[in-house]
Amino acid sequence: MADRKRALITGGAGFIGSHVADAYLGEGWAVAVVDDLSSGRRELVPDGAEFFELDIVDGGALEGAVSAFRPSVILHLAAQASVTFSVRFPARDQLVNVAGTLNVAEAARRADAQVVFASTGGAIYGERAPLPTPEDHPPEPLSPYGAAKLAGEAYLSTWARLYRKPHVILRLANVYGPRQNPHGEAGVVAIFSERLLAGKTPHIFGDGRQTRDYTYVGDVADAFLRAAGVERPALYNVGTGVQTSVVDLFKALVGLSGRELDPDYAPPRPGELARSALLAQALERDLGWRPKTDLLQGLRQTFESYAKNLATTS
Repeated sequence: MADRKRALITGGAGFIGSHVADAYLGEGWAVAVVDDLSSGRRELVPDGAEFFELDIVDGGALEGAVSAFRPSVILHLAAQASVTFSVRFPARDQLVNVAGTLNVAEAARRADAQVVFASTGGAIYGERAPLPTPEDHPPEPLSPYGAAKLAGEAYLSTWARLYRKPHVILRLANVYGPRQNPHGEAGVVAIFSERLLAGKTPHIFGDGRQTRDYTYVGDVADAFLRAAGVERPALYNVGTGVQTSVVDLFKALVGLSGRELDPDYAPPRPGELARSALLAQALERDLGWRPKTDLLQGLRQTFESYAKNLATTS
């Protein structure tokens, strides 16, 4: 029987995953990180965590790491996370986000481990969802990314019923905070912050009135930590329930930067939602989780972290 304080984190060298690893280490867990470093960074793997460099698509390699570490819980955050990439290359998106998740489910079954799965909110619920959106709203994905995450959920829910394990699905809002990669398409807070610090003008795709539920990464890591104590299969939203437009987000970051400028506007990107916010009352009811970091506080901490990194690397 596995030690009840051992956590393996797929995607643990990435933005959210590294914060989850920190949270578990801070609570005294033994932690292992699995990451292929395609988007994660080796330096984000915290001291004290064991590291396995591998791709979750390689089921044999994943099985070997899980068998060697013997986790009681697998926090599954490894993913192809780009909506527009999924539209252009749906087969690759499916391979990572569906087949990779099935590999995680099977490795967990053999190890008798619980899985906590990082899914997505807005990309699953679609455009017609009430705002903020509760978990019982019917899914209507608008992109292959959303469809693949929904399929991953279905596998884990089925495995939970079939093998009687308390797997947990966390549908995340738009997560932001320190360590987010500013060089991809996702992570608008990171992208805006880096461009402002570099003296460049950020781009807004579309008219900027599209809204998101921006949730601080430290609060999200806390949700992953609490989920390991769940004793039955569950699905929870993780978000603040508050909508913030891209234009308002831009204005807040410009204010933190001390600059005065207007954004550049670009055509909207395919597959993106107009509005999104998640209702997380079930997570508060069952696990006592609430977001602790308000948006301006979180933006300030994030912007300052990028400013510090810029100062130390220049």
